[in-house]
Amino acid sequence: MKKIIAGLVLASASSVAMAEAPGGPDCGWGNMLFEGQSGLGSHIIASITNGTSGNNTFGMTFGTNGCSTSGTLTYGGKSMVSSIMGEFSEDVAAGEGDAMDTVAVIYGVEKQDRNTFAKVMHENFAVIFPNEDVTADKMMAAIEKVMKADATLAKYIT
Repeated sequence: MKKIIAGLVLASASSVAMAEAPGGPDCGWGNMLFEGQSGLGSHIIASITNGTSGNNTFGMTFGTNGCSTSGTLTYGGKSMVSSIMGEFSEDVAAGEGDAMDTVAVIYGVEKQDRNTFAKVMHENFAVIFPNEDVTADKMMAAIEKVMKADATLAKYIT
């Protein structure tokens, strides 16, 4: 049950994150139809219009519909791993748990290597969480450093 809840939290967190839209902020018929409007409802309807008609994909391909691919995509939301950081630290200390499994999945660790992932994370707790004030970015950098140092897990870090 915890795995299902964790999956739903991650899926919903990524779906509401604010980012520079592919094709730019002005891309698609939905943006044209609802230009000048604000609020959640307008944004949702504009997004549905763009998504169901595929016009922003067409616009990005051919440079029409206010779309451009020259900009850099951005992400202003919270990292998925940082949103479960507290539970993950408890799982690393224990050497197992749902948050540990979730982070392994986020990093693409295949099922047959997840026990190794859990063992390596547990053995390196002090590296990953050197103090109680560690930030999510530093924690993730430490996770990747630890994974790179392990022969089995290094293949998951590119």
